[in-house]
Amino acid sequence: MDALRRLPDATVLTDPEAMEPFRHDESHVVGCAPLAVVRPRGPAALRELVRLARSEGFGLVPRGAGTGKAGGCVPTARTVVVDLAAWPGSIRVSPQDLSLTAPASALLRDVKATAAESGFFYPPDPNSWESCALGGTLATNAGGPNACKYGMTRHWVLGLEALLADGEIHRFGISSVKANTGPSLAQLLVGSEGIFGLILGATLRLTPQPREYATLLLPVKRWMDLLDLPGRLSAAGFLPSAFEFFDPAVLADLRAHGPEAARRLPGEALAILEFDERGCTSDDFLGALADLLGPVADGLEIAADARQREGIWAVRRVTSAFLKERYPKKVSEDIVVPRSRLREFFERLERTGIPSVSYGHLGDGNLHVNLLAAGETPHEALEAQLGTLFRLAVELGGTLSGEHGIGLAKREAFLALAAPGHIETLRALKRALDPDGIFNPGKVI
Repeated sequence: MDALRRLPDATVLTDPEAMEPFRHDESHVVGCAPLAVVRPRGPAALRELVRLARSEGFGLVPRGAGTGKAGGCVPTARTVVVDLAAWPGSIRVSPQDLSLTAPASALLRDVKATAAESGFFYPPDPNSWESCALGGTLATNAGGPNACKYGMTRHWVLGLEALLADGEIHRFGISSVKANTGPSLAQLLVGSEGIFGLILGATLRLTPQPREYATLLLPVKRWMDLLDLPGRLSAAGFLPSAFEFFDPAVLADLRAHGPEAARRLPGEALAILEFDERGCTSDDFLGALADLLGPVADGLEIAADARQREGIWAVRRVTSAFLKERYPKKVSEDIVVPRSRLREFFERLERTGIPSVSYGHLGDGNLHVNLLAAGETPHEALEAQLGTLFRLAVELGGTLSGEHGIGLAKREAFLALAAPGHIETLRALKRALDPDGIFNPGKVI
């Protein structure tokens, strides 16, 4: 479109080959060919983009680093991809306010590193933390291992800058934890996947950097015994900063085909437990924890230093990429089940006969259930398996996504399983904030 090529303060791509990478993210979803890919560098480009979208009838699809897992940033029919990877801004820490400001384009690894350089901690740590953009983590309310103690991304957002339907950039929130002036519009945008507007930057809450880490590799003799442990830890007053798990099938695959470090992993199933509270490395703390674990543990290992800690975490970080390389057409779903019903979930999942393997965040019930044979499974059969999985999670008081979001990949399932009042409320908000339907059309609702 000629009008797009004349956008002020922006780079515009229209060559089909150059735009091809923007049709997909890290999910199995492949989108339509976009009308263009626009890389705005300032407000003037955004203002004109919104005006053109309204007058020409196309949608605006936000994109950061493209590491999403639900097709949230892939283009639908007649849309323009707004690539925010070069959106200007710098990362700034305010020690007095315990806060950090950063543009949507900032890589999460740089946000976390800048906080750490000042002695602070920004906890959200999705598996893609080294390559994902901050804007994407805000749009999807990203999680990660630390969420079982520190919560999701939204727990750390004080304020946002966002492009709304009037073409202007608006600021919501202040650099303080107390701002009680009605509903938080910043929080409304966090996790909205770009359907209400485009997030351009944020002010984030920080906490002091932990001084101690107790990192434990926990092999278990019997897989099902592991599933009761999150509830037992909570009831006994232990709050791990991370509690990750590998089921027997994932562990067997890692042993047989994974990196060298993974081939020596013990146990029928395996967990990684980490604590970061003051005193967690003391003999008293570790002794009480060992007493609680009791016969569940089968050769408990405790990292003696930072190198050993990193070695334990390296296997967890590589698991997703390892399975993707082994099974490139697999489908991974990030369902959530309450901790009190984890054993029931896996018992019932086994009875369904769905061929799957699981790993992920046992501490908060966020399970990455992988259907490794999805590429060879007929479409109707695969959809039936996914539907059964989602319904099981919902029936047990959980949900069909813990951290990846809905996007395109789970839209139909979300519309089928969510309460009608929930869907209608979201659609009413969409009509109020985006009356022309230009922001990320076709996603979520």
